[in-house]
Amino acid sequence: MIIRSPAFKNQAFIPVKYTADGENIIPPLTFENVPAGAKSLALIMEDPDAPRGTFDHWIVFNLPKESRQIREGEVPIKANFGKNSLGETSYVSPSPPPGKIHRYIFNLYALDTLLPLNNGVTKAQVETAMQGHILVQCSLTGLYKR
Repeated sequence: MIIRSPAFKNQAFIPVKYTADGENIIPPLTFENVPAGAKSLALIMEDPDAPRGTFDHWIVFNLPKESRQIREGEVPIKANFGKNSLGETSYVSPSPPPGKIHRYIFNLYALDTLLPLNNGVTKAQVETAMQGHILVQCSLTGLYKR
């Protein structure tokens, strides 16, 4: 399975447009080679370089198994959302403090089940529910520095 973005390559800089310094919108993402046995997808975007530890930018789960993309600026309609590090169920654009390059990792998981969770759960609850159900996972890393 592969996750890509037509807006930036893996390990390359995320265009300003997709950050808090630009239009503050979700970058376009595509999913390839999702395994046939998948029942749902989950996507977790995090910044492991945040000053106070990993910052969770976006927690999406129970994406339909047929999902092959998230369009630019578009929130998936058929999905559930966990709480980001601000305690909200929305997407948070890259907004690092000045000076250091931060990594923004989009982790995609193909699961053999739908997660029995509702909107507003924590990343830890999503990760616990995924245990034993991950068929395959992949990631895309974008960089950003102010």
